[in-house]
Amino acid sequence: MIVEERIYEIEVGMLPKMLELYEAEGMKVQKEILGNMVGYFTTDIGDLNLLIHMWGYKDLNDRARRRTKLFKNKQWLGYVSQVRPWIKSQKSRILIPAPFSPIK
Repeated sequence: MIVEERIYEIEVGMLPKMLELYEAEGMKVQKEILGNMVGYFTTDIGDLNLLIHMWGYKDLNDRARRRTKLFKNKQWLGYVSQVRPWIKSQKSRILIPAPFSPIK
């Protein structure tokens, strides 16, 4: 298994609206297509206005297949077009669990 960590810096004041819109319009389709939401987080101390989410995949091919399908989904694309103006930056990295990790 691999875990993708995605970190978005959101415009000041827009994080509550983004979470509300995600829960109403984006979460269902994303969870249906990507499948394994490891976690969804915001920050309270340190770097603020960050939205962090993690998704588990079998491997990089599984990730590529699922993300391709997601970006062909009209509902998802509609959600993304609404929130894109609030995103200042984004980062993504692939995490590989250590042999003793509870996530494998």
